[in-house]
Parts: sequence; structure tokens; C-alpha cells
Amino acid sequence: MVKIEIINKSRHDLPQYATPQSAGMDLRANLDAPVTLRPLERALIPTGLFIALPDGYEAQIRPRSGLAIKKGISLVNAPGTIDADYRGEIGVILVNLSNEDFIVEDGERIAQMVIARYEQAQFVPVEVLNETERGEGGFGHTGV
Repeated sequence: MVKIEIINKSRHDLPQYATPQSAGMDLRANLDAPVTLRPLERALIPTGLFIALPDGYEAQIRPRSGLAIKKGISLVNAPGTIDADYRGEIGVILVNLSNEDFIVEDGERIAQMVIARYEQAQFVPVEVLNETERGEGGFGHTGV
């Protein structure tokens, strides 16, 4: 288990896993007043959380499936990435994809955060790539 330093300036408990095998932790809105999202409107919702990730890790911010199916609420940049060297407040860019207004309340679970290991890549210029069975087949090349 990786240890992550966190500053909590919100009025809410630290994010936690709901079950022993959960991949993500719920993030809560940290608001002084409710925020109304009209259809197709987006807003940056603060969480009051600041983290210091270890080198080689990122935090992925993902939509909550319950909000997506029940209310049409998602994230504009899903998944959003928090880099290991970012020290600002975690903000969640919510978008209302429904036909009705959605009110974000203080303390509402608005997204989930998954901590993931990553590797950086180094590009090596070449003249030709090795052949594969798929080749240049792109979107929809395998049929329905």
C-alpha cells in the first residue's frame, strides 16, 4: 500500500475506500453554497484536498457511475490526471449531460479518485515499425 501525504482543508472526512477491494475513493464537494449546473453546463468544484503523490504515481479522477446513470453528471476530462508534482487543490470539472438542472451540495460525493502507478516513455525514432496481424486497422476494423 502506497502512503500519500494529504492536507484536508474541507469540512469533510478524508477520502476512503468503501470496500476492501474498491479501486477508487469518493471525493466530496467542498462548497460554501450550493452550485447549480444547468444542462450542458460545467463547473470546477473544489474538494479542499491537497496531496503529494510519490514519484511514479498519478491520481486519476473519474466519474461516479451512480451520478452518471441517475442524474447525467460526468466529468469533462475523464479521467482527469493529478501529476505527482502538483500541489494545488484537487478540483473536479463536473458537466451536466442531462436535460434538467443539477444542484451540487456541500459534502456530496462528486467523483472518485484512483491512485495508479505509471511509467514515463522515451520515444526512439525509427524509419519502419515492425509488422503485426492488425497492421493499420483502426476504429471498427474488426467489424460488429
